[in-house]
Amino acid sequence: MNRPLLYLDVDGPLNPYAAKPHRRPAGYATHRMKPEGWIAQHPGTPRAYVKPLRVWLNPEHGSRLRELGERYDLVWATTWGAEANTFIGPVIGLPRLPVVDWPTTHDIRPDGTFWKTRHLVAHAEGRPFAWVDDDLDDTDRAFVASHHGSPALLHHVDARIGLLDTDFAVLDSFARAL
Repeated sequence: MNRPLLYLDVDGPLNPYAAKPHRRPAGYATHRMKPEGWIAQHPGTPRAYVKPLRVWLNPEHGSRLRELGERYDLVWATTWGAEANTFIGPVIGLPRLPVVDWPTTHDIRPDGTFWKTRHLVAHAEGRPFAWVDDDLDDTDRAFVASHHGSPALLHHVDARIGLLDTDFAVLDSFARAL
C-alpha cells in the first residue's frame, strides 16, 4: 500500500498570520518575503515598492515534518504553490516537495465546501491522506467522507497559533493507525 499523503497549507498551520501583529507566537521568527504571488496582488505597483509580506515560521516545524515524512509523502497544498519550495521549505529545513496545482479561480462552492477540498480529493487519487489547513470544517469532512474511498484526516489548525505538539501527535497517530 502507498504511504498516505500529508497535504500542507502554509498560511495558518505554518505561518500563524492571524496572531495579533505584536504577539508573535513563541518559537516563531519573523521573515520578510516577496513571493511572486504576493507581488501579483499589487497590480500597477513597481516591484521595488511592494512592501514585503511578513511571515512567521517556526524552525522546529521542519524537523517535525521530516519525522512525519517517514510515514507520509509530504505535499504542499497552499496558494503559495511552488513558491513554498523557494520561500518556506528552505527556512524551516524541508526538502523540495511536490505541489498541488490549483485552478486559476477559487470558486465559492454552493455546497459550502472549501475551494481546495474537491481538488485534494482528486489529487489523492484514492490514496489515504491527512490535510492540515485553517479553512476546514465539517462540510469538508462530510464531502471527503462521501467522495473519497480511503481514510482521510482533515485537521483544522488555528491560524492564530499554528501547528502545535498536539497537531503533530494527531498526524502521527493517524498515519500509525493505517
